[in-house]
Amino acid sequence: MSEQTGSEDTVIRVRGLNKRFKDHVVHEGLDLDVRRGEIIGIVGGSGTGKSVLLQQIVGLLKPDAGQIEVLGQSVRDTSDAEYRALRRRWGVMFQDGALFSSLTVRQNVEAPMREQLEISDALRETMAGIKVRMVGLPENAHGKYPSELSGGMRKRAGFARSIALDPEIVFLDEPTAGLDPIGAAAFDTLIRQLQTALGLTVFLVTHDLDSLHAICDRVAVLAEKKVLAVGTMEEMLEIDHPWVKEYFQGPRARAAVGAAASGLA
Repeated sequence: MSEQTGSEDTVIRVRGLNKRFKDHVVHEGLDLDVRRGEIIGIVGGSGTGKSVLLQQIVGLLKPDAGQIEVLGQSVRDTSDAEYRALRRRWGVMFQDGALFSSLTVRQNVEAPMREQLEISDALRETMAGIKVRMVGLPENAHGKYPSELSGGMRKRAGFARSIALDPEIVFLDEPTAGLDPIGAAAFDTLIRQLQTALGLTVFLVTHDLDSLHAICDRVAVLAEKKVLAVGTMEEMLEIDHPWVKEYFQGPRARAAVGAAASGLA
């Protein structure tokens, strides 16, 4: 259930990852491979370190031990210049979009371009406008501030910023949290559409069973301080582990399966 992939197909490779905060051990000997072009859902109970894993992979947190490679390059053992170049090849959307409150939607999307690209103001504005339209925001949203947007619109703006530099990988942290079922389903559809259109690999931290059924090619389960299992949703149903069985076969899981089967998820 935790098979490894060939190196040419692996865009994220984590081996022997250890992370603790004082006396609390979050990860111990964690291994994970993410395949090029897939949407992989990262799930686990509270405190299993789903977002902590994401932050270590993108270099925001330093592991205590272990190796992390993204697109064939080490995230830990690299120079500042090499890390900056590597960071351009991925985009991150944190919970609720994590937008700059003092910037408009378009200016938020422009922010990575200002930092990383030497282009004219006009070209930067045009490129940002394209990204904003790609995530389905209306024309009148470009000049609005985050406080003027609904939760769903803020998430779309955050998604637009995550693809501002045309990345190969996008990291999405609980993108449907706080959305109503219709809004969450629409965001799932957006993720799949952009993943297909842009050839993205998507690392999706989520607790949303509907998202797992609707768009994830594989699921990685965090439990017992490691990746307990990786596989398709069908394979998850075969795992004889208390938390996994409750999560994937409990009442809410059955509801999600029914919604997916009826085309509502």
